[in-house]
Amino acid sequence: MLENKLGRTFGGSERPLLVSVRSGAAVSMPGMMDTILDLGCNDDVEAALTAESGDPAFAAEVHRRFAGFYGRLVLGCTEDLEDLPDTAAVLAAVAEDVGGAVPADPWEQLRAAVAAVFESSRSRRAVAYRKHYGIPDDLGTAVTVQAMVFGNLDDDSGTGVLFTRNPVDGTREPYGEYLQRGQGEDVVSGRVTPQPLSDLAERWPTVHTELLEAADRLDREGRDAQDIEFTVQSGELFLLQSRPAKRTARAAVRIAVELVDEGVIEPAEALSRVTAEQVRTVLRPEIAAGAADGAEVLATGVAASPGVATALVVDTPEAAQENPGCVLARKSTSPDDVHGMIAAAAVVTEQGGATSHAAVVSRALDTPCVVGSGAGTVANLVGRIVTVDATSGRVYAGELPTSAVDESEDTDLRRLTEWADRLAPLTVTASEVIEPVFDADTLPAEDLGERLPDIPAGTKTVRGALFCAPDGVRAALDADVEVIVASHRLPVLLAAIAHHRRTS
Repeated sequence: MLENKLGRTFGGSERPLLVSVRSGAAVSMPGMMDTILDLGCNDDVEAALTAESGDPAFAAEVHRRFAGFYGRLVLGCTEDLEDLPDTAAVLAAVAEDVGGAVPADPWEQLRAAVAAVFESSRSRRAVAYRKHYGIPDDLGTAVTVQAMVFGNLDDDSGTGVLFTRNPVDGTREPYGEYLQRGQGEDVVSGRVTPQPLSDLAERWPTVHTELLEAADRLDREGRDAQDIEFTVQSGELFLLQSRPAKRTARAAVRIAVELVDEGVIEPAEALSRVTAEQVRTVLRPEIAAGAADGAEVLATGVAASPGVATALVVDTPEAAQENPGCVLARKSTSPDDVHGMIAAAAVVTEQGGATSHAAVVSRALDTPCVVGSGAGTVANLVGRIVTVDATSGRVYAGELPTSAVDESEDTDLRRLTEWADRLAPLTVTASEVIEPVFDADTLPAEDLGERLPDIPAGTKTVRGALFCAPDGVRAALDADVEVIVASHRLPVLLAAIAHHRRTS
């Protein structure tokens, strides 16, 4: 079908067709599964690309990149292939490391690549991601075979990522990056720091306008903020994929409220798009006013996922797992670092931009993240106690004092609370109670084991930290409790609505 549509031949010696092989899980897991680009390349295809493009360096680069993708993702090569000078060097390194060769037959390449992408859904990083988010392991994945376009073809080509709404704070504005003469892997890997989307607007204003128009349509059709990958080949725009954007907790709140205001969704659906945990994240402490004045700044970068964390800095994902709640500092992150990112309280990288792997995964995890902080940052930070202020993009020496957000003074949280009050199956209050009351905070410590305490029959009101957590909310609902007392009302209301939705 692709050959007929494009007038090209897979593995052909004239007008060759190259493809990408990418995953398509039922629930999007950015960066967790493998994508193999430039597939179908061999010596004959490289010669055909040279003849068609008139640029032997471009054709050689495509072949080198493909050999690296295939060697690493299909054959399992663990050597660093990125900086090797040419295809021959890559092939030699792969052969020495794994004892296998990259096949010249495009169809053999394709079959093995499809199998490898399916297999990546069972990788350690994908399993860890699903476990963290409660995604069933048996959903599986699709594999998409897609015709290649080349952002590295010439100076009028490039690649980028566009979010239709700001994934950090949720504002209704395009947010993205563009890399001239690059491929998508260059942007998301974090190895290269791309330019703001304004760079595309300056180089190709008509392409930029076309991109924004397409993004607006995808946002409306998808009824949610979209994460769009695109390529420009010789001045022509191609959209590679679009999916619901991963976002911070603050952005999730803002986007949900704004979609109601735009008439796209109803308040009940807005409440289903914001979790109790996300609201708790929004309510997390921030650096107290004036606390950073005069503090020693150890690193400065791009604020990729807001929040504050103070902890010891480690520099490997294994060390992060051994020290939960630490700060993980890396040159850049890859899918192999995800288990460490899950364990860390914050992430700092030397390389990468706002759409790099570290940035996207940290936003999905709601982990404070600063990227692009510059060479030498890891060596400067590791072993120290630091405060990461990922709202400003700074890393400070030592521990800085923090202050909490007031739930009642935040307009978006207040509106969500008003909607939740109408839909929740019980009342959540900061003070008013209905007798009789069960107060878990007054129980002896020995009565608070791994299971929740039994709620006495006939109890109308419960209070205590136990009943502000999801398990406690479920227990209260199951016991026909009418009121939960909580200082922060919205997380409890959302947990109650979510449980009622699942059980009704």
